[in-house]
Amino acid sequence: MRDLMASLTRLVLLRLRRDERGVIGVLVAMLLGAGVLTGMAALVLDVGQIYQERAELQNGADAAALGVAKSCALGECTAGVAGQLADGNASSLTGGTEGVTLVCGSGSLGSCPASTGSITDCPPPPPAGTNFLDVYTATQTASGSSLLPPVFAQTVLGSSYQGTTVRACAQAEWGAPSAATADALTISACEWDQATRQGTAYAPAPPYSQNALPAASVDQVLTQNPGNDTGCATEPTGAAGPGTFGWAADATGNCTLTVTGAFFPGSAGDAMSPSCQAVLQNAWQNQIPILVPVYVSLNNTSYALKGFADFVVTGYNLPSDLFESDWLDSANTCTGANYCVTGYFVQGVIPSAGSFAGPNLGASIIDLTG
Repeated sequence: MRDLMASLTRLVLLRLRRDERGVIGVLVAMLLGAGVLTGMAALVLDVGQIYQERAELQNGADAAALGVAKSCALGECTAGVAGQLADGNASSLTGGTEGVTLVCGSGSLGSCPASTGSITDCPPPPPAGTNFLDVYTATQTASGSSLLPPVFAQTVLGSSYQGTTVRACAQAEWGAPSAATADALTISACEWDQATRQGTAYAPAPPYSQNALPAASVDQVLTQNPGNDTGCATEPTGAAGPGTFGWAADATGNCTLTVTGAFFPGSAGDAMSPSCQAVLQNAWQNQIPILVPVYVSLNNTSYALKGFADFVVTGYNLPSDLFESDWLDSANTCTGANYCVTGYFVQGVIPSAGSFAGPNLGASIIDLTG
């Protein structure tokens, strides 16, 4: 057999020197005769299937990590959503299912195993004090098997090969932002402290079904800060009192500002910009929370930032005949020269990325970190 292969090789090389035409056909015929291409094709199909499963498991782990992190940011980690989100990224390859083998991380989620550095493993935990979670996924077929069944690999590896278990992992973090792009409406920290009992009580967030509106008691009446610093026991001396709001400087002309430091521009008595009318109207009509910077105190040119909060606008009465009655508690509707904004605070996840170093006022960001 060895002599025959050597003779064929010499024949091919000789033919190659004279004429390249037909050489490929001869080589293919030789490889097929030896069973090499058949085995290679079998392995390529199975390896391709493994790569597809790996991609689906990673997508499922990513979606599950973000979903569980969102539930944690809203106040209660719900690890059970991981399985649903992982299955949503599976295909007919496994019958539309994926296995979630572990959800772990901060708080009630429990500690995670040490990272092995493998491509299928999550990175090491972030620094202490950072909220995070890991979601581990693995092959799981509709029949309950943890093995991805072979297509043709048994023809090469033998009948004892029953398939392989593919794995993936994703890590997500969540927390309050230290910087964000917020709407130009700003509310006093004393008001946030009082309305949320310092972050221990929030109204349920929209959307609402017809008979599931929050209790009218959560609705607050806010008047524009006149510059009198009455303060409160929960904030430093010189803080603006509860029940007050103001308008930050609308430098962009669209009722938003990017707050990146300890202060943001604005002063007592500033008027609402024209663009903020549309923002308030949309928030009131569609019951959409708006992200507002919460200020501790103010001076002639700026507000001192406490953090960021989600605020639902239920009504307003402002100069220039800007008026919408309160849809949650009609008794809070302001009229005439009694100018106000009414609403309440909720917890929410905002579409932003950045540092998780801010104080938690109910508005959080989430990020896929591994």
